[in-house]
Amino acid sequence: MSVSQKTLLAGVACGVLSLSLIHAAPALAQTPALTQTEDAAKESPAADTEEVVVRGFRKSLGQARALKRNSDIVSDVIVAEDMAKFPDLNLAESLQRLPGVAINREGGEGRRVSLRGLGPDFTRVQLNGMEVLGNVDSPMDSRGQTSRDRAFDFNLFASDLFNKVDVKKSFSAEQDEGGMAGTVGLYTAKPFDYKPGLKGAFSLQGGTNSNTEDFQKRGAAMLSYNHDGKFGALISVAYGERQTQEQGYNTYGAGNQKALAANVSKLSAADQALATAGLLVFQRGNRLSVWGSDQTRLGITTALQWRPVESLTLTLDALHGEFTNKRDELHLATRASVGSTVLGTAMTHSGIPASAQKAPSLNSIQYDPYYSVLYADVDNTVFATETRRQKAENTFDQVVLTANWQVSDSLNLNGHIGKEKSTYDLPYSDKFYMEAFGGLITDYTQDAFYGRNTYKWDTTDPNNYRAHEIDFFSSYQTTELENAELNAVYAYSDNLTFKGGLSYRSFANSGRQYTNDDLLKAEWENGTWGTRPDDKVNSYYKLFTGHKDQSWVIADFDKALNYYGVTRTVNWVRNADYSVTEDTNAAYAQIDFKSTLGGRPVRGNVGLRGYETELTSEGFMSVNGTTKPVTTSKTYSGTLPAFNLVVEASDNVQVRLAASQNLNRPSLTAYAMNGTVSNDTTTNTITVSTGNPNLEPYTSDEYDLGVEWYFGRVGMVTGGVFHKDIDNLVVSKKVTNVSYASTGLPEGLSTGVTANSTVNEYTRPINLNNVKLTGFELSGQTDFVFLPAPFNNLGMVANVTFIDTTTINSVQGVDVKGPLWGVSDVNHNLTIYYETAKWGARVSENFRSDYPIDGGGFASTTYVDAAAFWQVTSSLRLTLDGINLTDEKEIQYNSFWPGGNAARGAKRLWNTTTSGRTVFVGLNWQF
Repeated sequence: MSVSQKTLLAGVACGVLSLSLIHAAPALAQTPALTQTEDAAKESPAADTEEVVVRGFRKSLGQARALKRNSDIVSDVIVAEDMAKFPDLNLAESLQRLPGVAINREGGEGRRVSLRGLGPDFTRVQLNGMEVLGNVDSPMDSRGQTSRDRAFDFNLFASDLFNKVDVKKSFSAEQDEGGMAGTVGLYTAKPFDYKPGLKGAFSLQGGTNSNTEDFQKRGAAMLSYNHDGKFGALISVAYGERQTQEQGYNTYGAGNQKALAANVSKLSAADQALATAGLLVFQRGNRLSVWGSDQTRLGITTALQWRPVESLTLTLDALHGEFTNKRDELHLATRASVGSTVLGTAMTHSGIPASAQKAPSLNSIQYDPYYSVLYADVDNTVFATETRRQKAENTFDQVVLTANWQVSDSLNLNGHIGKEKSTYDLPYSDKFYMEAFGGLITDYTQDAFYGRNTYKWDTTDPNNYRAHEIDFFSSYQTTELENAELNAVYAYSDNLTFKGGLSYRSFANSGRQYTNDDLLKAEWENGTWGTRPDDKVNSYYKLFTGHKDQSWVIADFDKALNYYGVTRTVNWVRNADYSVTEDTNAAYAQIDFKSTLGGRPVRGNVGLRGYETELTSEGFMSVNGTTKPVTTSKTYSGTLPAFNLVVEASDNVQVRLAASQNLNRPSLTAYAMNGTVSNDTTTNTITVSTGNPNLEPYTSDEYDLGVEWYFGRVGMVTGGVFHKDIDNLVVSKKVTNVSYASTGLPEGLSTGVTANSTVNEYTRPINLNNVKLTGFELSGQTDFVFLPAPFNNLGMVANVTFIDTTTINSVQGVDVKGPLWGVSDVNHNLTIYYETAKWGARVSENFRSDYPIDGGGFASTTYVDAAAFWQVTSSLRLTLDGINLTDEKEIQYNSFWPGGNAARGAKRLWNTTTSGRTVFVGLNWQF
């Protein structure tokens, strides 16, 4: 167990002990369970009862606790104290404080949420009751740039637009199927949330980041009018601009390379033998890297509410979001035509005759027991600088009409109809490569996850560089969702309520890619390179000085294109395109009940949900070099039972039990109907590689058991275990000698291939893996009211989650066990806060242990954030926020094992970056 984990456990233990002391205190021992109101809460009865007004972070905790306690399912909640006062700058960073929630960060800002060990694709996100789908992207290829998936990126919206976020961890029949990990509900403010009359809020923040030293600005305004609860209108706007920069050391991964073309005479005989035999594992790239971005974020929400009669409320919500990134990606790397290691020779079409290229010389080398090279001194190797410019644009629009009609004292009808559209565009993502030659010492002995490069040539002299390559790329994707839902609730008695409903959901995702690479290639191939000064970069170079370790030459893109007379053009990549459409009809029946068990109150629900989904996948297959369109469809259905029970074991203690079945639909790329069909008539061999629209959804049997103890104004201690048995996870598999009909592809794609033809090799994703996931959550929060003044204003929130997973992959009848990708074994959070009516501050620590991904993994991280406020008047508040105060490193590693040798499982550097500390000061004005 790490020091960080032990520290958190000690903190939780101390918190639980503190809670026990509070509960044992004579004045509090007689305190009944308290209900948190919107405006105030009361302390324990005393000789002269005193009303204590609760504000700020403590008020948010109390409101969230009340919602959690009264819920019939396993859930956690975060609420805003008031208009435009969500307790964090980013929704993901708020969510990470909840037990079982882990996030990843991009540029220091929370991006995606993993819940109870399952990744973002398993977590459904809803906005105002309707599923929300919206992708931004990562600037890094290794983190899934331009990915198409079902996950939601929380940095799309500013937190100022929301007043509540809840996390449903157990499933009930009235919830939409899907979201096997759970459902995150986002809620914007409504005019009827506030008292009659005019109410508004305005906030401004300005700050800077230690990596960029720019002035970052954020602003939000909200105005609401409630006309006596009969009509209301609300509008809110949030806008922000900021620069981000991640910089560090980066590689393409590891690989073997034979030193056949290199001079190794200076090495020992043993090392010469290893080098020439190709047994040494070299890092590829060895590059200094910077990812910079100018971000602009705009969010607008409107809400209209009308109550024509007391029993009917109509709500129209609309939300518009824009998130734009203008990026610069800059690298100085070892980059050869083959291998891209320190033994590289000139890149393809370099314009340099082979006779003029000196062979690289490997002067000295060190390696570990896995033959992974940790130190290399080399001369005459190949370098490249990469200048990438990129623009990423994301827009999101949603309109939802919700109705709630209390037909009678017993019957309620409610539902919604809505539509949303999210577009994610990369109008340009262009690269310019320069080439250079020289010597290098690369050293991983000081830090295995951050190489130290010593350059034996002047990286700042443009005369040492020549132009090499220009690449253009564009990408566009669209996600659309239409949703309608109607529910009926019949209260048969105070203790028995019947619920039922119908829903329709249509989801569609499509996209296109365009590219045009190697625009200078013709210059190399037609022999004109070197006959004019085009191979030099002096006319359009810039000197980049933004990396802490080194400066180097990059390209001014516009000047370079103008110099070469290049017009930006791109070509449609047809076989990279696909679209997926899912139409789902669902119905449910549920009974909510209240009763007694052993003289104690119990409540809960039991229900059944049925669904039918029609899937259509369209794409393009490359058939013997010719691209042809393909369309396939599939229909599947099922039922999902759910049971939730809450037993009030005492006035302050309740026990939760939940059991259900749920599903998760596979990723979009797995469904994609694109790939290749090859019919080699000379060898009579047919090979097929494609996506698989016939995949079944993942299914899960889920169980929860928890105990919750509530006390004081905000205090609670909760603990619980959860277990999921997951079937049908998707893996890629190759089979041999199967019928063409079994591929699901239409006949006629390839001449001579019929349904009865034998496919010699067929590679596609299939439902294969099963996973057993078990976890334990422990959380607590309290005021330290038992301490003497002024320490009685202290408080604490802490939680820890342990997760164990086993993935079973049945290959040729043999079960191969391993971990589940994306799962951290331990997550914990600790927040210490101090609040009075006039001022307050808090500091939060979030730890996530390392977790594997395909080809590698991420190292553990500990992020520290802080916030403070000063309530100048009842209407004016000054704020101070700090994000990533320790400038935490994000370390991504890869695992490479050539030929199954002793290097199997060795962790090697992939990316190590830091994003800097960010500090904001601001004000919030309410009226």
